[in-house]
Amino acid sequence: MPSSKKIPQVDAIFAQLSQVNPQADEAPDTLRLSLDAKATVNVGPFSRRGKSRTKTKAADHDFQPESTLTPFGILLPETDDLTVYFTGSKVTSDFIVDRLKDWWEFNRRRFPEVSKLVLNLDNGPEIHSRRTQFLKRMVEFARATRLDIELAYYPPYHSKYNPIERCWGILELHWNGALLDSVEAVLGYAETMTWKGGHREVVLVEEEYSKGVRLSREEMEALESQVTRLSTLEKWFVSIPGTIRNKQAG
Repeated sequence: MPSSKKIPQVDAIFAQLSQVNPQADEAPDTLRLSLDAKATVNVGPFSRRGKSRTKTKAADHDFQPESTLTPFGILLPETDDLTVYFTGSKVTSDFIVDRLKDWWEFNRRRFPEVSKLVLNLDNGPEIHSRRTQFLKRMVEFARATRLDIELAYYPPYHSKYNPIERCWGILELHWNGALLDSVEAVLGYAETMTWKGGHREVVLVEEEYSKGVRLSREEMEALESQVTRLSTLEKWFVSIPGTIRNKQAG
């Protein structure tokens, strides 16, 4: 089992994940998704690692990129179905939950029996369980869809164990040495990436997002009354009911 001195709960987190993930995969009413973003890609004639596949000479200076694109993925670990969203905007809490909402709207007819989603996440700044806007949007998503949501986080410095990370490694190898000199080139390489037998889709998101959206302490306290955190691992495992439930006092 992975271990680290960075935080004392690492082993406990992995022990809990080793229960949560298989239970989700085996339950007919539960769907497990793995979510994460990859490093931003500079779009332009930039030299990349590996042997170039084109005759076009890559720039050997650090010029200003024409644009940037950040990949964000949603993976079904059990079937290897993969959707990659590319954005030139900020990957904010709102962006992340909007993509989850889009994904569910597009795919929900495939899963009529599903009433719960388990989300495997890292603990990034826009997606961690104490991020006020992220929690707010996740509660809203649960209420709108009437899905129970369980947030299951991998600990810091261990995000490589999140299943979506396999996709980023394959994508990086696929376009290694390529000149990603246009948006079309970036999307094209993502579409032709060799992936496992599951369904794959690539989507360009053109909506703009701004960082810095936060809730007041009072608003956050109201949200906290609607979620349940696992004792001793409060930051790492959070349950959000799809319908409003009153917590028992104490």
